[in-house]
Amino acid sequence: MAPRFSAPCVKPRACPIIYDRGISPGRRQHQMGVTNSNKVADASAICCGDTFKITLALTAAPDIVENPTDIVLVLDRSGSMSGAPLADMKVGAKTFIDIISESTGGAGSGEIGSGSRMGVVSFAANASVDAQLVTSVADLKAAVDGISAGGGTNHGDAFLKAQGLFEPSSSNARVIVMFTDGVTTSGPAPGPIAAAARAQGTVIYCIGLIGSDGLDVAALNNWATDPDASHVAVTPDAADLEELFAELAANISKPGATNVLIKEKLTSDFELVDIDPPEIGMAIITGLRSLRWSIDSLGVTKSESAALHFTVRHVGSQTGEVSVNEEIEYSDDEQNEVKFPDPKVYVDCGEVVHPEPEPEPVQFSSGPCEEQVCYDMGELSLNAQGRLVELGLTLRSVCPSRRVALGVLLEDGEEGGFRSFKAFVIPAQCGKKCRDIRVEGIRFVVPDTRCHCLSRDFTARAIANYMDTDAEL
Repeated sequence: MAPRFSAPCVKPRACPIIYDRGISPGRRQHQMGVTNSNKVADASAICCGDTFKITLALTAAPDIVENPTDIVLVLDRSGSMSGAPLADMKVGAKTFIDIISESTGGAGSGEIGSGSRMGVVSFAANASVDAQLVTSVADLKAAVDGISAGGGTNHGDAFLKAQGLFEPSSSNARVIVMFTDGVTTSGPAPGPIAAAARAQGTVIYCIGLIGSDGLDVAALNNWATDPDASHVAVTPDAADLEELFAELAANISKPGATNVLIKEKLTSDFELVDIDPPEIGMAIITGLRSLRWSIDSLGVTKSESAALHFTVRHVGSQTGEVSVNEEIEYSDDEQNEVKFPDPKVYVDCGEVVHPEPEPEPVQFSSGPCEEQVCYDMGELSLNAQGRLVELGLTLRSVCPSRRVALGVLLEDGEEGGFRSFKAFVIPAQCGKKCRDIRVEGIRFVVPDTRCHCLSRDFTARAIANYMDTDAEL
């Protein structure tokens, strides 16, 4: 069953109206409220330390948008409704029609939208169908305006005519809104007829106006869908009818989401930089990696979308695909179940290349409780005597799939002194875009012709160029 929505009383005497679809087994149900949720990054690949924007988006719509509903207004036109009561009822009924039209997205076209329909039945001594189940707001209002008062009160025939408008083959939900100001004076007993309608999945609301002929509130409770307090409202004043009809329409359509709270937390690879003020709701940064976005209501009378944009900065060090979300929590009063995607970005922190191999490692172990470890690493040939010079550099913006030829010249400052040149082939990088490549471990052994304790000045030069455009990866 869908979540229930309650509204405060219009007046102390009018009970709150709660929409309860009352779908019987076998009739379809849908997910209500939030119709779409999304989270996207405006970049798919970044470099280490880059910033980019994240967008959280949420769309909600009244329940009736996702759950097309056939609604029949059943309006009392007995003699006791003459004058102001009838006029006020017509205003209220037309307000009801307008709200349903707006809630279903049809306000701009003058229609009831999203697959829903409405009909009008009026009754006195007998009931008549004033409008079949249609979508035209103009036709529905014309039917209401055409009602005139006079005669007795036949609730049984009114329920029969209303229930007869529903099509057995339609999957739309069924709602009857009965308005009356008097007690039954003619026709069949309405109780069994209303019970049969409810058994077929029809939800019945009753609005009672205490008129000159009195009002059988117990009968309204008997006809309406349970619980009575959720489906029956009584007012002694015809002037309150517009407000009561409006509130009932709002509750039948049901808001998409109210008191929305979204809590976002980023992974440790990212930190929050800034939040753009949202057009709907309020957002604040609650920590280095966390924020909170609250919305009072969304999709109350029509489908409505909200978005939050915020900037994050990469603070990690690893290259590869990284998730942005650590966790994201959603809650609202309607208990909508909402999940957001987990966007990922490819982070490029560059590559480190060692053109000369590192010395072969030697592995050894230390036993338990050993305070001293002695291990013979074997033999090491001394290839040259002198001082060791190790250089490193960064090749900027190396494009994918292209090898690089790198040459490094080292010389000391003495006239006729040491000079040495080394050349390397840097393998093609396999990233998705051009990026920096770090080259480390370019080693020279500089012979010492004098005491190695003396200072020496060196000059290093490097040159690089692409070798090809079709290197095999």
